[in-house]
Amino acid sequence: MVRIDDAGSETKCWLSREELDQLEREVGSSDWQREIAVQLMGRCGLRASEVSYPADEHLRWSEDGDIWLFEVRGKNTRGGQRKVRDAWMPEAVADDVHKYSRERGLAPTESWVQASTPSVRRWVKEAVEEIADRRDDERWRDVSSHDLRRSWATHHMVERQVDVRTMMAVGGWSDYSAIEPYLKEPCVSDRRP
Repeated sequence: MVRIDDAGSETKCWLSREELDQLEREVGSSDWQREIAVQLMGRCGLRASEVSYPADEHLRWSEDGDIWLFEVRGKNTRGGQRKVRDAWMPEAVADDVHKYSRERGLAPTESWVQASTPSVRRWVKEAVEEIADRRDDERWRDVSSHDLRRSWATHHMVERQVDVRTMMAVGGWSDYSAIEPYLKEPCVSDRRP
């Protein structure tokens, strides 16, 4: 079940790993590029506006040989020009990206996701609408592209107990006040469809 906090002006949703799998399958049923975009947001913590940047040339195995890293040019939460950071990529996502890039014949400099930010957001919205219709579960309609990043951050900080400073670095948050909302266990809404 999608966890929801609808107490404020914005409905916030947290997806479980299983729900993220379901969303990836749904979006991937129409196009592999869309699935890669959802994986970059939900498994790697990218913002929708950052998804169209990474390419094969930005992906590398860490120097100590234990994790995939990739360069992201993302939002500077202090304002100003885009900020460059290294983000984590799980092995399964790296495998998918490598296969996808080979299948599509992408040059090392070509972005994996060649779409605008509004398109990426629309892909997520279309997929959650399909899931909501098929499952007759209205709560899915509240899920947004940002909820994928929210789910990723909460998973790592709350469930895996990853250090806040590490999460700030890989997630692109410049100060503690920007990441603090992710530190709490999400509320479960009693709202019924």
